[in-house]
Amino acid sequence: MRKLTLGSLFDGSGGFPLAGIICGIEPKWASEVEPFPIRVTSKRIPQMKHLGDISSINGAEIEPVDIITFGSPCTDLSIAGKRAGLDGSQSSLFYEAMRIIKEMRCKTNGEYPRYAVWENVCGAFSSNKGEDFKSVIEEFCKVKTEKV
Repeated sequence: MRKLTLGSLFDGSGGFPLAGIICGIEPKWASEVEPFPIRVTSKRIPQMKHLGDISSINGAEIEPVDIITFGSPCTDLSIAGKRAGLDGSQSSLFYEAMRIIKEMRCKTNGEYPRYAVWENVCGAFSSNKGEDFKSVIEEFCKVKTEKV
């Protein structure tokens, strides 16, 4: 049986890739911009390729993976923040992750990624009176039908 593969967007210090390794999933690549977390994952998971800034990644040009995980910036969704929602400068990066997923699916005729996992703060449910979470669900639903 072929081992599942994983790509991690907004990787931080590699929580999703580490969980993947523990579960027998092979991390292939990650996207992160902060130098310290990149050093951490480069040391702990040396086989994982670092792709840099999410806005410069084309999902059709990177190695297809079974699972794409991401915890897009929560600054604008968090109850501790200013609650700018998905329109905020940080949390709007959610749409970059969705773009990469759509590009990869388009390139692979819908074969990859097979799964996408989005992790965020509980404030995502209440941001903009629930409209932001509704947008998240709608974006995931569009992956199946919308072409990039």
